[in-house]
Amino acid sequence: MKKITLIALLAISYISCAQGRFDSVEIKVEPVSDQIYMLQGVGGNIGISVGDDGVFMIDDQFAPLTEKIIAAIKPISDKPVKFLVNTHFHGDHSGGNTNFEAAGAMIVAHDNVRKRLASNENTADSGLPVITFSDDATFYMNGNDIFITHVHNAHTDGDALVYFIQSNVLHTGDTFFHGSHKFPYIDIDSGGSLKGDIEAAKKGLLLINDSTKIIPGHGPVATKADYQKYHDMLVGIYKNVSQAIKKGKTEEEIVAMESLTADYHSDKEAESSFITGPKIRRAAYKSILTEKEMEH
Repeated sequence: MKKITLIALLAISYISCAQGRFDSVEIKVEPVSDQIYMLQGVGGNIGISVGDDGVFMIDDQFAPLTEKIIAAIKPISDKPVKFLVNTHFHGDHSGGNTNFEAAGAMIVAHDNVRKRLASNENTADSGLPVITFSDDATFYMNGNDIFITHVHNAHTDGDALVYFIQSNVLHTGDTFFHGSHKFPYIDIDSGGSLKGDIEAAKKGLLLINDSTKIIPGHGPVATKADYQKYHDMLVGIYKNVSQAIKKGKTEEEIVAMESLTADYHSDKEAESSFITGPKIRRAAYKSILTEKEMEH
């Protein structure tokens, strides 16, 4: 009985700590265009479109932040969130799904996002996308043609880019990290690949022009030049690691070879980032090896 009580107390303590770490979070709202805003708190960047048709929202961070997010939207629009798109399934982008579903939002995502969320015991019963797509989807809201397109096996196996055509704003989800998030996060265990992330950036760059404003998965609003630089970094890392593999270098040797990624960021520069130099080199090695195994 004492053991059960201790477990219960530990569980309560964990939940309290998890809730507590969001108490001081402030949701910052940044105008991106006349109708498009970026919201930043903790987790992935949120994009919203406002207008007479209601609020169209991209990603929703963590569940404990939902009330703060709704409060931050109210000065911009008195209308409810009508549609909520998840760019992928990670909890810092989809953690508020259940709350927004309860508030009346229709959740939209790629087929694989629903599958992954449904397989998670924490999200299996609620907050699942009710509208899914395999390749592309288009919404017509607030004077925008909102084009959503799937990019295959990039950050994960369920990523989507969201392009507001008339406003000329692109939300990339985590297929593009900007600013202090120096190296990409390739979630190989969830179907991500370095080659797919390169293709995602290519696709995004084809959609936009020099005037496009880009909401990345993490970091400040970016330009096409920033996005191109990110793409070129991905290509360079892929090339360098591929060459090292051809020379017979082992995984651990590649992880230790700072020269493979030094043209973009030194290990010192990225040591406090979520993805460090050794982490991206290991991910690149695993991704390229997996790709080669699938070819044979």
